[in-house]
Amino acid sequence: MAQKGDLMTARSDIRVLDATIRDGGLVNNFMFTDDFINALYRTNVKAGIDVMEFGYKASKELFDVNKFGKWKFCDEESIRSIVGDNNSDMKISVMADVGRCDYKKDIIDRKDSVIDIIRVATYVHQMPAAIEMIEDAKNKGYTVTCNIMAISNAKEADIDQALEMVGKSGADGIYIVDSYGALYPEQIRAVADKYLEVADKYGMFIGMHAHNNQQLAFANTIEAAARGVSYLDATMMSMGRGAGNCAMELLLNFLKNPKYNVFPVLKFLEEHMLPLKESGAVWGYDIPYLLTGRLNQHPSAAIDFTKEKRTDYAAFYTDLLDK
Repeated sequence: MAQKGDLMTARSDIRVLDATIRDGGLVNNFMFTDDFINALYRTNVKAGIDVMEFGYKASKELFDVNKFGKWKFCDEESIRSIVGDNNSDMKISVMADVGRCDYKKDIIDRKDSVIDIIRVATYVHQMPAAIEMIEDAKNKGYTVTCNIMAISNAKEADIDQALEMVGKSGADGIYIVDSYGALYPEQIRAVADKYLEVADKYGMFIGMHAHNNQQLAFANTIEAAARGVSYLDATMMSMGRGAGNCAMELLLNFLKNPKYNVFPVLKFLEEHMLPLKESGAVWGYDIPYLLTGRLNQHPSAAIDFTKEKRTDYAAFYTDLLDK
């Protein structure tokens, strides 16, 4: 496929999604203060962000509510306590993981909810269950995406089949998800073209969710956009699990659409993200994440390594090679 857009113009189909609470919540067990969430919501509205993701719709049977903040569960009243009826142009989304969500009970009809978008997260081997969740959310009136995780670790034939299954479902969009931060821009280019062919065939949009293990989250996001991907995930100061995600401040400075305003984002970083870091929340690029990303492995070992404040990188690398 040919490049879509250029550095001098703005594409009207681009949508920016803020995933700070959802992916960032994996850093601090979703223990954000209401002041933080209120400020983030106001910041996103002022900055022209298109979608704000509040967190997960996780099962309270599987996850102890006493061990997580409320954005692990995203009850309707919790979101409304922040946004009211959301009298803004910004959409509200939540993520529902296959196997971790009582979606038939916890996802209510769209007409009764302030949520606009349900993002169904799945691995390729869970596709039948993912399709069932997609259809359920679609029948309830939501815009629905399918976020196929860890594609760098999946067989191409399985990805092809999964894309066809989603294409034939009621989903409105499909997300490229580089969960391990293992992919390079050249690979993203090929993956984006594959996804966009399916999107063109079934009338869908494609999104990009990148991780920063090799400091390529921003590069991979704008590479995907250049191929025609239109929904772009980012987080404030790149806050997210492990190495984090594409930084919102980078992405907004790159996009040329005058609807986006980076100034309120900079104020939010100064007033809320820096204190969050100072309080002990840890995320961002580091050597152990580089190594798991390079070896295409889940970052859990690197997260543990970082928590233990280890610096024996060579020994850690050797351990990873034996896995």
